[in-house]
Amino acid sequence: MPAISPALRQAVRQLSDKEKEAIILKAARRDAELYDMLSYELVEEVTLQEVYNQAAETITDLLHNASGRNMSKARNKALRKAVKEIARFKRITKDAKGEVDLHLHTLRLVFEHYTGNFEGYYKSFFTATARLLLKTTQLIRKNLHEDYHLEYKPELDHFLQQIHSRNQPLSFQLPYAFEVD
Repeated sequence: MPAISPALRQAVRQLSDKEKEAIILKAARRDAELYDMLSYELVEEVTLQEVYNQAAETITDLLHNASGRNMSKARNKALRKAVKEIARFKRITKDAKGEVDLHLHTLRLVFEHYTGNFEGYYKSFFTATARLLLKTTQLIRKNLHEDYHLEYKPELDHFLQQIHSRNQPLSFQLPYAFEVD
């Protein structure tokens, strides 16, 4: 994203309110993410919970509707799209706890419905799930208060145990348990 020049800042300040409104609405029509961000920031009816629910529903649909000749590859592609949806949620709301909750929602879906896709010739879905789990543990440690560490520990330990019980090699180190400081 380019830096805003002082000349552009001055030009924007000199615009009338009507001109600023026209420019903002034109930009929002062209960019769906900007539209969602403006809706979240400015419209009182759009709450954090609604944005979270919409992202969770999108992630659920992505994983449930994945299709293709090789389901492991199809689920891996859906998982990548789910991670992009989580990043979009984070850019719109700036909510670290919601981001972690969406990561956990995605992991719950995977471990409840799609562990059968871990087996097979292509290990990409298994590896992507393990990477998502590792990223989730890192996000919890980095962005959330220690009280949340205790809240998420049992579920994360269960996911880690399921990954390690598969006896499939990973190219990175995954802890055996989520350590609380």
